[in-house]
Amino acid sequence: MLKELCRLNGTSGDEKAIRDYIISQIETYCEYRVDNLGSITAFKKGADKPEKRVMLCAHMDEVGFIIKDIDENGYLSFDTVGGIDAKVIAGRNITVNGLNGVIGLKPIHLLSDDEKGKSPSIKSMKIDIGAKSREDALKFVHPGDYAYFSSDYYEFGDGYIKAKALDDRIGCMLLIELIKSDLKYDTYFCFNVQEEVGLRGAACTSYQVQADVSVILEATTAADLCGVTGGDRVCVLGQGAVVSFMDGRTVYDRALYSLAMKTAEKNNIAVQTKTAIAGGNDAGAVQTSGKGSRVLAVSLPCRYIHSCASVVKKSDIDETRKLLNALLPELYD
Repeated sequence: MLKELCRLNGTSGDEKAIRDYIISQIETYCEYRVDNLGSITAFKKGADKPEKRVMLCAHMDEVGFIIKDIDENGYLSFDTVGGIDAKVIAGRNITVNGLNGVIGLKPIHLLSDDEKGKSPSIKSMKIDIGAKSREDALKFVHPGDYAYFSSDYYEFGDGYIKAKALDDRIGCMLLIELIKSDLKYDTYFCFNVQEEVGLRGAACTSYQVQADVSVILEATTAADLCGVTGGDRVCVLGQGAVVSFMDGRTVYDRALYSLAMKTAEKNNIAVQTKTAIAGGNDAGAVQTSGKGSRVLAVSLPCRYIHSCASVVKKSDIDETRKLLNALLPELYD
């Protein structure tokens, strides 16, 4: 399922392919609706009806690109949709409207000494789809069209997975699995759009559900690289699910944070703390929507996030799955 989800394209505002796939997986297991922004809110009946309303969230969208203009030579000007470092996109393969292309920039042997000392900017790059002129390119591509990393999904090394869009197709997969399972209590599930451009979908779904407790499933930055030590590593592949106490958007509920850590210890589940107060996720919108919600983030450590070659470890997916299954019944107490 994760391979299928990652191979689909769906950046912010263009999530239809992801939404259709998710609906095909859940429609016989729950009630669901799609709101005006395009997010899915699903309701799964459990064995009992609880006093508390619990919601689990993941976002469907991925980072990508949008076409701004086409020059007279058929090259496409573009901008990013979501946070992408310009250094990770130069020379990368992309697809736009089913066409293959490449993100090109001025060759190194033509750079001035001053240019050689600077990182490339988005403005200095163009997408080359092999068109010979603007008129030729306009047969296939127009301003406002989306472009995506063209990236294979494959496994390598000791249980590692490389793909685009692991943020947050992993969260989507885990929600689908829970919806297909037998639950102790009635539970709400939200597959949100437009997280990467400002948590927009979550603001709508959380207002609809008005949950007492919300768990956000995410992928989060792992900096466990050569030369990075201590807390600067943020989180580490192979050490289990990541539970946050604070990030750039949210101060998480202390009791829920403690509950997650105690549940992991009690069930011998590998878990770690995010050691950087940075970034953000849908919890930033969920926490303050309507009457407000107590929030917890459970994340997968992910190297090279927001690139064409994000990397996670299968054992961390397994530990996160175990944590969710053990934690979910405890959230209703």
